[in-house]
Amino acid sequence: MRNRSSAPTAVVGGRLAAIGRFCFRHRRWVLGFWAVVLVVGVLIGGRVFEGSVAGASSATAEADRGSAVVSAADPVKGTVTAVVDGKPVGDPAVRAAVEQAVTEIAALPGVSSAQDAYGADPAQAALSATDGTASLVTVRMAATSTSAQTDAVTHRLAALNGAGGAHVTVGGDLVLQQEVKKQTESDTRFGEMVTLPLTLVVMVLVFGGLAAASLPVIGAIASIGGALLAMFGFSQIMDIDTSVLPIATVLGLGLSIDYALLMVNRFREERGHGAGIAAAVERTAATAGRTVAFSGLTVAVALSGLFVFTSPVLGAVAAAGVSVVVIAVAAALTLVPALLGFAGSRIKAPAAPVPDEGFFSRTVRRVRKRAVLVALACVAVLMAAGAPFLHAEMRSSGAAVLPASSAGRQVAETVDHRFPQVAAAPITVVVEGGAQVAQAYADDVVAKLPGVSGVRAVTPVGDKVSTVDVLVHGDPQGAGAKQVVDELRADRGGLKTYVTGGAASVVDFKDELLSRGPWALGLVAAGTLVLLFLMTGSLVMPIKALLMNLLSLGASLGALTLVFQDGWFSGLLGFSPTGGLETFIPVLVFAFAFGLSMDYEVFLLARIKELHQRGHSCTRAVELGVQRSGRIITSAAMLMVIVFAGFAAGDMLMVKQMGIALAVAVAVDATLVRCLLVPAAMSLFGEFNWWAPAPLKRLHKRFGLSEHVELPSLEQPAVPAQRPELVGSAQAV
Repeated sequence: MRNRSSAPTAVVGGRLAAIGRFCFRHRRWVLGFWAVVLVVGVLIGGRVFEGSVAGASSATAEADRGSAVVSAADPVKGTVTAVVDGKPVGDPAVRAAVEQAVTEIAALPGVSSAQDAYGADPAQAALSATDGTASLVTVRMAATSTSAQTDAVTHRLAALNGAGGAHVTVGGDLVLQQEVKKQTESDTRFGEMVTLPLTLVVMVLVFGGLAAASLPVIGAIASIGGALLAMFGFSQIMDIDTSVLPIATVLGLGLSIDYALLMVNRFREERGHGAGIAAAVERTAATAGRTVAFSGLTVAVALSGLFVFTSPVLGAVAAAGVSVVVIAVAAALTLVPALLGFAGSRIKAPAAPVPDEGFFSRTVRRVRKRAVLVALACVAVLMAAGAPFLHAEMRSSGAAVLPASSAGRQVAETVDHRFPQVAAAPITVVVEGGAQVAQAYADDVVAKLPGVSGVRAVTPVGDKVSTVDVLVHGDPQGAGAKQVVDELRADRGGLKTYVTGGAASVVDFKDELLSRGPWALGLVAAGTLVLLFLMTGSLVMPIKALLMNLLSLGASLGALTLVFQDGWFSGLLGFSPTGGLETFIPVLVFAFAFGLSMDYEVFLLARIKELHQRGHSCTRAVELGVQRSGRIITSAAMLMVIVFAGFAAGDMLMVKQMGIALAVAVAVDATLVRCLLVPAAMSLFGEFNWWAPAPLKRLHKRFGLSEHVELPSLEQPAVPAQRPELVGSAQAV
């Protein structure tokens, strides 16, 4: 029987310390659990890309409701379109090959109809290019058709390539959807493959050893499996837009690395102070674990603001985002302590604590001498950086989200430029009525609007549903087109109509943003203010943090506008500007960047508050706080920028926009804001930083959250009572 120590032991209290003790003691079981999560997540959760939806629709937006009416009247799944190019449309060999293919395709299962340019129907004449050197083959797939049946049609059309010397490219909305899914999955995998090795290299430089550097990478890999499982679960109960997947993945990966970095860094500090492995794990869970949990809560609050919107894309991002935050926190609080139990003896402890004097403390003193000038300069720079967002345009990019090499995008652009009678109209009005009623409406109402350049022939969709394609002057999604949308919705000619199309979708989203955006912003601001007040006991610091976050967010959105709307560095980044930002990207950037900025705010304020509570003046607490946390915040930010930049290197335009915007936000926040603006502002406010009205002070005293945990002295082993297997390790202190 093992001898038990009779010496009294000090126990680190709190649930997080208990979790750390448990995970250290049962580290093999914990590691096994996360290994299962990773394997199942890769095998099963990876199927979430197959079940995702390219362009989830909303039940409240008029454009989406109109599309649903058309789908109900004419239930088709979508179309497959082939461009037959390079030879005159009337070339006998080309015509024979095309007609033979169309005959065969029409007989395939799942096909609703197939049409070529050869026939007496006027609609078929529109399938010939204006220059007579290209034609289209359009295949409509039945609503009950399967992906395999769509693939069979695609393969048969692709087999036309070279027939009679013609070149054939296959696209259409169904092909576009599949390409979006494949490209999104490819970009996500590419981002992970680029990010993780670079992250490992940087952490080796930060920690000075491979053992410590590898733990955050292992934790991040495991959390990816958990995130995939979570999103797969959500995909079974709600539509998950394809664009959500890389966005949620990049958030989970970045947070997992950040949180594991914080845990490993604290473990090294405790070891440097003389703690044994068991005691160091326990004390790390009690201190850094609280920071991780509190940070995760602030990020989750920021993402929860997206639940206010009715857009399915934003709702799915909120659900997936909050779930991956929970998983990242869980991995940091359970898997990392277990890994420390295995690798703790091989992790180098620092030879000496972080010195109180260094680059960051000297920077703070220089800032304090010119606090007013530095604060004004920082605010001016951030506001100037955010100014371009004031002229930002929102767009629904459609096929342009794919790289130029995409066959689906090539077909879409060819149809727009060379087949004007078939190209999607900027605005389509769905009329609940017969063709005659719709024609009268088109003649009496639509054609008379000043912004309308033309109206195509009315198309009966069913017995009681017709569509009217409306052409506009200028940009199909510009101000003129949006004005026509508003006018059509204001005057419906006494009929039940739905105004749909790209311009209408942008108008619907902007309307939702204006009506629900203030509520979302208020929810995020209120939640953040409450959380920071409960942590600091101050009313001043949460308000300052909120204002500074808004400034850094503005800079990120300004950079987003310059790059993706105005085209700065587009050649270097490998994309063609579309003239605007994807509609929902600024909202997502706000939610994600706001949460990540608060992440670093928590790291810094927690250390400053701890030092102030120990008796340091506000001035000295800021100096020491920035000095002691500056390196870890900078390292965490550098790793986060690497993660975002890795995903921005992909080809999907939406993923690229998110990656660039978040990389800029984190870089600005960790440098200009945390190292200059925060010290300058705190120097100006002095002891007033900690002010709150007396009633709120009493409230904080009763319900406040303490980031700092008073730990037992290492002279007494900090181990749990009745845990003899840990006593031996702790007695090595």
